[in-house]
Amino acid sequence: MILYFSGTGNSRYIANRISERTNQALLCLNDRIKAEDFSNITTGENVVLVTPTYAWRIPTVVSDFLKKVQLVGAEKIWFVMTCGGEIGNSAKYNSALAGEKNLQYMGTAQIVMPENYIALFGVPEKDEARKIVANSENDIVKMLDCIADGKELATPRNNLYDKFMSSVVNPIFYPLCVKDKAFYVSDKCIGCGKCVSLCPLNNIKLENNKPVWNGNCTHCMACISYCPTEAIEYGKKSAKKPRYTFEGL
Repeated sequence: MILYFSGTGNSRYIANRISERTNQALLCLNDRIKAEDFSNITTGENVVLVTPTYAWRIPTVVSDFLKKVQLVGAEKIWFVMTCGGEIGNSAKYNSALAGEKNLQYMGTAQIVMPENYIALFGVPEKDEARKIVANSENDIVKMLDCIADGKELATPRNNLYDKFMSSVVNPIFYPLCVKDKAFYVSDKCIGCGKCVSLCPLNNIKLENNKPVWNGNCTHCMACISYCPTEAIEYGKKSAKKPRYTFEGL
């Protein structure tokens, strides 16, 4: 089974590619997390976890969820991480998570995709984003071949920089950067509630037909990226930046 978490579509695209190649079922963790559904998941022997990279590791919202659920029938697990740059030393922590779940760790793949973290970084225009996706194809194919053949993924880069970012920067990133106070809506908001329905942590509510964020954000960027009128902003960081979703390509 392929388990995936996706904010703006990159990881969902990769998960679909794996499903098409391996004929394995897909399960969206966004839905499970949103519903606070920690019931058993019958996966079969092979599990592939596809997630974005948050501060050089898989998102804590994903790892915390997996620690609470039982993966029935699972024996092996592959990790596939989409990122805007690099995944750091994520493999170390993924291997440890596999160990906690009593699963055979089959490696971690890094797939560079268009950046979506509009709260901190620049986001590519569509033409540039398409080039980034095209340039990732070789890495995608290599990853697909390994998983389809039941082989371990190639060991990702692991230098001092990678170790520092995943071990030192990641733990401080969340308390320092992952906050929702900067989100607000302009007069373009039509009160459609799409941001409410997309938020995996049920952190957004409509008050007087406008979204309000309630302090439990994971910075998946789904709300700001999928807003149909581009009414959501993140302080001054998102001003005049394009919104990125994979489907928008």
